[in-house]
Amino acid sequence: MLELKHISYRVTEAGAEQTILDDVSVAIPDGKLVVFTGPNGGGKTTLAKVIMGLVTPTGGQILYNGRDVTDLDITGRARLGISYGFQQPPRFKGITVRDLLTIASGDDKLTKDRCCHFLTQVGLCANDYLDREVDVSLSGGEVKRIEIATLLARGSELMIFDEPEAGIDLWSFARLTETFEAIHRTHSATMVIISHQERIIQLADEIIVVGDGRLQYRGSAEEVFPKIMADTTGSCPVLTRKEAANQ
Repeated sequence: MLELKHISYRVTEAGAEQTILDDVSVAIPDGKLVVFTGPNGGGKTTLAKVIMGLVTPTGGQILYNGRDVTDLDITGRARLGISYGFQQPPRFKGITVRDLLTIASGDDKLTKDRCCHFLTQVGLCANDYLDREVDVSLSGGEVKRIEIATLLARGSELMIFDEPEAGIDLWSFARLTETFEAIHRTHSATMVIISHQERIIQLADEIIVVGDGRLQYRGSAEEVFPKIMADTTGSCPVLTRKEAANQ
């Protein structure tokens, strides 16, 4: 289980203190798929980075399976089974897909069959991709799916994805959601996904809406999704005033 207790994160810019996260507390049970969503700038990505150790909170505590990992670095958290999928995954000229999967798995003798197993789960053919370099010749969707394959090869127990839908085509996105569904169906990992995308949001066991650095509300897709739609389709106050003036 992942537990965040009273997490705060503040930065100082131009002599003024700015609060990015403000007393955030949440527990995520094992095997669940939780989606954090909300307006841009609300603190979602910072929260994901706090979980991974990319950002150190200025207050609060992070527990993973009962262990305090608040001061543990990224490498230490990775060794505990926590992994992070970037919004824009890095590319590695000179490193092949096989190399990445081998490094991620920790098995120097990783077989082609095992590589094929991981790549098939994300909709890629090993024969087409194993010996390709992870460079600019690959599309955004291909790189993102390869990154997920490395997380699967690592056997991560907690997977964090920051807006996985960003920069990929419709076909890649469809396969991506199928991959999330398959992982979730087997309960082989806990997933925390930062997303604005309706199809991903509706996969969630629980939706948590983050805004102004706080948890605004949370609940099942059936409970929360109508509230999200109401928020995003609400009337514009500027237009409302103009309409009232013309009546």
